[in-house]
Amino acid sequence: MATLYLRQLLAGRDFAKGDRVAAGMQNFVYLVGDADAKECLVVDPAWDVDGIMACAAADDMKIAGALVTHYHPDHCGGSMFGFEVEGLPTLLAKNPCKAHVHKAEAEGVRVVTGLSQSDLVLHDSGDRVAVGDIEIELLHTPGHTPGSQCFRLAPSGGAQGALVAGDTLFLQGCGRVDLPGGDPKQMYETLTQRLASLPGELMLLPGHAYGGEQAKLADVRRTNPSLQLTSLEAFLRRMG
Repeated sequence: MATLYLRQLLAGRDFAKGDRVAAGMQNFVYLVGDADAKECLVVDPAWDVDGIMACAAADDMKIAGALVTHYHPDHCGGSMFGFEVEGLPTLLAKNPCKAHVHKAEAEGVRVVTGLSQSDLVLHDSGDRVAVGDIEIELLHTPGHTPGSQCFRLAPSGGAQGALVAGDTLFLQGCGRVDLPGGDPKQMYETLTQRLASLPGELMLLPGHAYGGEQAKLADVRRTNPSLQLTSLEAFLRRMG
């Protein structure tokens, strides 16, 4: 059985050191792969590609591709708040590979990054992406954006199963729904239906350090205010 390799990297601490904007955004980047094959995928490469690649290299891991949770520039690169965020274009130039996106998010990724269609691999919910002998399940979780997706990692080699959630779910709260492409009704369905059946033993790994870095999904369900609302009406009021 392959051994799961998983690293959680925080902007301003593990990469993009000295970048106050990146540190303020509290983005997480993840390296996920096969420790035995020495290959990994990078989830949401942004802010400091050299720094992210250096983290992989320090573990003797080769980056074989990218997984994208959604198209916002702080997760894949592009213009944001009047400045440029480094991301997928730099990664693909320095480390030629493909970026895996949900089919409903592909156009958004192309627009904000300038990548071509040939740079992307489009997916449906339930697809699996392999790196070495490790398989990663892609789950469509719309609401924050139309093609937002989470990545489910099965337990392997003694490692605990995990859910890399992007901006769909944080330890405290969930992703905004008032940005272009956001849909509060879809977000409510994602939280109460699409994610509700996942095992509580999964470790939740969010896209930002909002309320903490990681916790079991069962604990998040008990303490996250966004998951305590029992009706769509209450959720809409909370989300404004």
